[in-house]
Amino acid sequence: MLSLTTNMRVRLRNDSSAREFSKQLLKIGDGKMASDQNGFITLPYNFSIIVSSKEEPIDRVFPNIAQNYNNHDWLRERAILTPKNVNVNEINFHIQEKLPGNSETYKSIDTAMNDEAPVNYPVEFLNYLEPPGMPPHNLNLKPEQQQQQQQQQQQMQ
Repeated sequence: MLSLTTNMRVRLRNDSSAREFSKQLLKIGDGKMASDQNGFITLPYNFSIIVSSKEEPIDRVFPNIAQNYNNHDWLRERAILTPKNVNVNEINFHIQEKLPGNSETYKSIDTAMNDEAPVNYPVEFLNYLEPPGMPPHNLNLKPEQQQQQQQQQQQMQ
């Protein structure tokens, strides 16, 4: 098992408020934050920002995404962390909608390697599963505009 001990973003940016936030996160993770008799901890007032919509953190973390999505250095400095993959997929969908171009859907292969092997689970159930590290059954991607233009030119020829 690996654990995170150094917040590299704080270290690289030398941001005092981010450094304090990092220390608070480490205290929580190490179990050093004071708790009440029920085991609940009280977070400091300035620990987080409450947002009114799902779009707000996207707009704060990825401002002008439509203009900056090709800038890998800009993207590398940004991340939204969520506790569940369902939230990640939803946020990724909203970010993808802000990008230029048309979305293409790619489906996973849902056939058995051995046709004679007994199938214990319906295909619909297997397509519904999203184990960590595996793409979803319906993967929506937006090819870069240059690739789309090249494909359109090839189709016209």
